[in-house]
Amino acid sequence: MNAINEVKMLAAQKGLTLTYLAEYLSKHTNKKYSLDSLSKKLRANTIRYSEMKIIAQALNMELTIQDKK
Repeated sequence: MNAINEVKMLAAQKGLTLTYLAEYLSKHTNKKYSLDSLSKKLRANTIRYSEMKIIAQALNMELTIQDKK
């Protein structure tokens, strides 16, 4: 699954939209995000780890990296 589908699925499960996530990113960074710019970053896999951490925060989730089992 690619980033855009993963984020869309998680957002839908939480009752949120990509538009909300773009607005949330704008409020928590010094950058302006729109639905289009967020979608493009997710589709092109050019989204930064720091941006994904903020998206996880908006989704009331935690982004972690862990050892394989």
